[in-house]
Amino acid sequence: MQLPHPRTGALFTSPVSPGSGWPGDPATGATAVAASAATVESLAAEVGSLGELEALVSVCRACPRLVEWREATAAVKRRSFADQPYWGRPAPGWGDARPRIMVVGLAPAAHGANRTGRIFTGDRSGDFLFAALHRAGLANQALCVDAADGLTLNDVRMAAAVRCAPPANAPTPAERATCAPWLDAEWRLIRGDVRAVIALGGFAWKAALQMLRRGGAAVTVPAPTFGHLAAAEFDGLTLLGCYHPSQQNTFTGKLTPAMMDDVFAEARRRAGIR
Repeated sequence: MQLPHPRTGALFTSPVSPGSGWPGDPATGATAVAASAATVESLAAEVGSLGELEALVSVCRACPRLVEWREATAAVKRRSFADQPYWGRPAPGWGDARPRIMVVGLAPAAHGANRTGRIFTGDRSGDFLFAALHRAGLANQALCVDAADGLTLNDVRMAAAVRCAPPANAPTPAERATCAPWLDAEWRLIRGDVRAVIALGGFAWKAALQMLRRGGAAVTVPAPTFGHLAAAEFDGLTLLGCYHPSQQNTFTGKLTPAMMDDVFAEARRRAGIR
């Protein structure tokens, strides 16, 4: 069954077919599909542009459990979104093509990015995050409801360590390892401009450290410890920790707007953004 996109009105199946016209869809029906960890590693190593990487990520099927979960969620839907089509595919990174700041998260939300097709868009974590980016002058607006809402990022690119929505927000170690080459490729393509990496939560901190290590940075043993506003230096680059903007953290006050503002202010300073 096809349903209308909430902004454009165009009809789509759930999950969305590559090249069918979804706002921001980077893939076509001819985009190569990674169906194994070995294929992810091979394709990621050879990718030469962000556009190509985004397309490859958006059709990846290398983790059977995650494919089954994301597509089942897209088919069943949450009641409040039952009248909408769901993206139901991996969420590629997005933002400035030459960013000074990179934001690394955990994974798409089942009814957030798995529905909208854009990481951190369409859920309360995204509302909190993009409002902070807007206050910091790093986004043109705080609105983040769908992939055609006009939101753009300034000097910032964001990506998830795992690109598919996982059951219970918990990817397995094997799934994390399978997806890691996509993050490594993204880092390879943008690292010449980045001066600050923000890790949203402890898992993202570990993923960012692994990304930096595989990219040639000298990561100490034991590795730097995660904490809110924790900072680790790597030859002109700073890794900053930030509590994840989950509802559990924001509703309980573990992470407040002022605390997130502090992180982005520090990232701007470290990245030399005036």
